[in-house]
Amino acid sequence: VQLQASGGGLVQAGGSLRLSCAASGSRFDFDSMAWYRQPPGHQREWIATITRGGRASYVEAVMGRFTISRDNAKKTVYLQMNSLKPADTAIYYCYSYQGNLWGQGTLVTVSS
Repeated sequence: VQLQASGGGLVQAGGSLRLSCAASGSRFDFDSMAWYRQPPGHQREWIATITRGGRASYVEAVMGRFTISRDNAKKTVYLQMNSLKPADTAIYYCYSYQGNLWGQGTLVTVSS
């Protein structure tokens, strides 16, 4: 089972990006998923979780700007990021609570 994250890149402040994280493996139980990020020189931090049923929760710093969603048929979780700020610059990781699995990370850089 693997988690493959994609969608990172360079964007100007105020712009948007959508991250994707696809789970592979026929036996993978696509349960609650999360996104974390690790800004340069800082520890990894949780930013959002979505349950199997679609209930979402967010860290206050991204509330109202980021939206986590999922497509159960595709075993893919998304993170729509709007109104990006330079402080959002980080490596973004997807995480599966089932199996304690991490994706490889995708870099998001927001320029001022």
